[in-house]
Amino acid sequence: MQQYDIKRGLQENLEKEKLKATAQNVFGKADEKDGKLVISFGALKELKVWSEGKKLCVDTTMDTSVGNDIAAQTIKAYNTFLERVTGLTSKERGKKAQKAAKEGKL
Repeated sequence: MQQYDIKRGLQENLEKEKLKATAQNVFGKADEKDGKLVISFGALKELKVWSEGKKLCVDTTMDTSVGNDIAAQTIKAYNTFLERVTGLTSKERGKKAQKAAKEGKL
């Protein structure tokens, strides 16, 4: 499971309806199970998304048998979804993760 910080002022993106709308916009379909959004798309067998406080929580199960084109499409959609919800690019998310690791918070 991964946790992502949300850019200041974008906490409303974690509201269930807004999160579901963003997921449907990017992945096409999002179901709700046990209070979490469950998505299946490309190389993602299952993507579970939910919020805890001011953090976005994501749990993924990947299908490693897909081709490179589907894998690339999946990564692009996944990063687009995270960027729309968190307000942070993949580079910014990576820097925050490195900083947290150095501080021993991971």
